[in-house]
Amino acid sequence: MYMKARDAISGREGTLYATIDGKVFEVAECKSISAKMEKKKVDFRALGYRGTQHKATGWDGTGQLVIHYASSRWVKMMVDYARTGVDQYFKLQVTNDDPTAEIGKQRLTLIDVNLNGAELAKLDVESDILDQSMDFTFSDMVLNEEFSELKD
Repeated sequence: MYMKARDAISGREGTLYATIDGKVFEVAECKSISAKMEKKKVDFRALGYRGTQHKATGWDGTGQLVIHYASSRWVKMMVDYARTGVDQYFKLQVTNDDPTAEIGKQRLTLIDVNLNGAELAKLDVESDILDQSMDFTFSDMVLNEEFSELKD
């Protein structure tokens, strides 16, 4: 068995939805998003074993959202935090959905997403199109829909 080219998921086929203050909207200005989970581990030593073992004790969720500089939504979050001290937590739902792929789609929801920061203003005479990158953290996730297994 080998993977068929049609099942390679196109990075341009998918959607990103945000749920902020109970309102759901498509993040049309999204250029890319990536999220990762990294396990925290501690070293474990035991009598009778000379090596070091490792035990998972938790995890961290981090990510990066790159957007076209075309929405004030993210700036408003930062300004609101600076003025009120109330931090904004929200959900992001990422769907990979390449219609050519026979493996279907995958949908993952990131929960308690919190931006680390955002560019408040930007001009650049060297840029044809402005964009910005925003790092974030998240506290939970749900795999809502999975790709199916590869077929012969």
